[in-house]
Parts: sequence; C-alpha cells; structure tokens
Amino acid sequence: MSEAAYLQVARDIREQISSGQLKPGDKLPSFAALCEHYEVSNTVIRASMLVLKAEGLIDGRQGKGVYIANPLPR
Repeated sequence: MSEAAYLQVARDIREQISSGQLKPGDKLPSFAALCEHYEVSNTVIRASMLVLKAEGLIDGRQGKGVYIANPLPR
C-alpha cells in the first residue's frame, strides 16, 4: 500500500528543510502553487501543513503565509 498523498508531500518538504534547500524563515509557496506542484488537492496540502506544523517545522502566519520555523526544532 502506498503512503497517503499528504504524508508524501510532508516528507518531501521535510527533506527540503533537512537538506537546507528550505531554510528557517523561508516562505513556502502558496497553497495553490503547492497543489499544482504536487498535483494534489487543497485538502492534501492542508493536511500536510498540519503534520509539519505539529512537528514544529513550519509556522503559519495569518494572512502572511507559511514559513519554515525559526529556529528549527532539534
């Protein structure tokens, strides 16, 4: 059985953070851009953001977007 789409998206973003492609304070693309990039629905992106937020990797700012957490959790 394959991994749920939202977990795949969360894993990909997590890998970009750990590899240094995405750095603390970087702004993530919009939900619409992420939907297009991963070819998934808004619901999938929303679920993956909840996972990353629970892990402390991202920080959502109302009306401003989603940013990589600064500092990152250890």
